[in-house]
Amino acid sequence: MYVYLVQHALAKEKHEDPNRSLSDQGRTDITKMTHFVAEHLTIDVNTIVHSGKTRAEETAGVLAEKLNPAGGVRTEGGLAPLDDPAIWAKRLESAAEDIMLVGHLPHLSKLAARLIWGDDSRTVVSFRNAGIVCLGRDDFTDWSVQWALFPDMLK
Repeated sequence: MYVYLVQHALAKEKHEDPNRSLSDQGRTDITKMTHFVAEHLTIDVNTIVHSGKTRAEETAGVLAEKLNPAGGVRTEGGLAPLDDPAIWAKRLESAAEDIMLVGHLPHLSKLAARLIWGDDSRTVVSFRNAGIVCLGRDDFTDWSVQWALFPDMLK
């Protein structure tokens, strides 16, 4: 089983847009990432889940255009910046289908650390806007980093 952790693409500053929709650069970055993964990687997620914040919802929407998840795109709790990573760590224990989570820092970093180390205070990977980190779970429920891809790697 795979979980794809995606930090939302770059958003406008709050003074520019109180809803913090994606900036032009953010939209460019996530579109480029989406095209690359659709063409070069096999990502077969059943569902794309996002936090409900505009920047995460828009990022998830761009990803869904190319990845076409059978279960669609939906909002779920537990993915906000300061939410407890234990919420999603627990949900993923029983998950059987690949899933993509679009969220925020520090939550995604803490979730990755909790899954891999069992300790959300350690750093496993340095996330970046519009970056995708793939974690895989083996038959023994041990998680490991499979790969990570960031927009600046595609320039």
